[in-house]
Amino acid sequence: MKRLLRASVVVPLTAAMLAACSGGGGTVTNPNPTNVQRAAYVANVGDKTVSQYAITSDGALTSMTPPTVATGAGPYSVTVDLPGKYAYVVNYNGNTVSQYTIGANWALTPMTTSTVAAGTGPISITIDQEGQYAYVANETDGTVSQYTIGATGALTPMNPATVAAGTSPQSVTVDPSGKYAYVANYGNTGDEEPGNSISEYTIGSNGALTPMTTPTVATGNGPISIVVDPSSKNAYVVAFIDGTVWQYTIGANGALADLDFVTTGNGPISVTVDPSGRYAYIANSGDNTVSQYTIGSNGSLTAMTTPTVATGTVPNSVNVDPGGQYVYVANYGDNTVSQYTIGSNGALTSMTTPTVPAGVNPSSITTAGTIAQ
Repeated sequence: MKRLLRASVVVPLTAAMLAACSGGGGTVTNPNPTNVQRAAYVANVGDKTVSQYAITSDGALTSMTPPTVATGAGPYSVTVDLPGKYAYVVNYNGNTVSQYTIGANWALTPMTTSTVAAGTGPISITIDQEGQYAYVANETDGTVSQYTIGATGALTPMNPATVAAGTSPQSVTVDPSGKYAYVANYGNTGDEEPGNSISEYTIGSNGALTPMTTPTVATGNGPISIVVDPSSKNAYVVAFIDGTVWQYTIGANGALADLDFVTTGNGPISVTVDPSGRYAYIANSGDNTVSQYTIGSNGSLTAMTTPTVATGTVPNSVNVDPGGQYVYVANYGDNTVSQYTIGSNGALTSMTTPTVPAGVNPSSITTAGTIAQ
């Protein structure tokens, strides 16, 4: 796999590391918080678990009881459906997707059929906003697995079960309109080698992906994470090797048009946009920071006055809570989650307790829930 030494930065996740990782992580326990309306979930590669947290009224994470649930081998990406009924984890070593129901207390319970098959080397999963379809980027075989989501939340492979992507797809996303899907293809291992691209698809009435007339667009060197803003007008891609974030506008037919790129931190690996569409945040694995930007009316990014804030060691995933009040970062290198409040200008401030423990090698974080009124 490709998440090895890039631009002289040690980035998490190799097959050998996944096979070797074992052990447990610490937790913070408050099993019965009274004011919880939101939750967070963290996929821990090293101990094959998902940590589950309540998000209390001040945004702080509090471990549930039990603090973790088991996954398959090499859990790398976790996501939830928008209504907050189901959660899914891709297991890189097992070539499967673990699937869970989310209870009234936000705790995860494995479904009766606890896993479904994916392609080879599944590394990223996304769900459309209506909660009807799921898509998985499979790094090793260069495909996207596509599924329908049943009434109980269980995934059923479509026919065909996969569609072709580019070389070493790393991240898959669906635009909020549910019409288009995009995949960041890392390409080959060496600097300046070909293969860096974004695959673009239309989503049919049955959820199946069809490559657009122009099936790929160019991007930076080592694209590794992609996100579409809430308006479905702009997309952002972080290029790991270049240390850049590429900005695109989305046309009426879903095609991406290159807007420009800006320099970000060292080893950018994850990008997210807040629900208002005004701010973007990027986790930089090489310098242990989050870059923070305002988003202009044309979708362009401008670094904030304080361009970065510190994280834990080797941040690997950044996420904004559903209410747009808090940001969380999974730190692969020190087994923690950093937690921040979002100010009125979008700037991040570390909470009083800046980090909470996670499992071993946390690689992905997502949030879900209803919004306090």
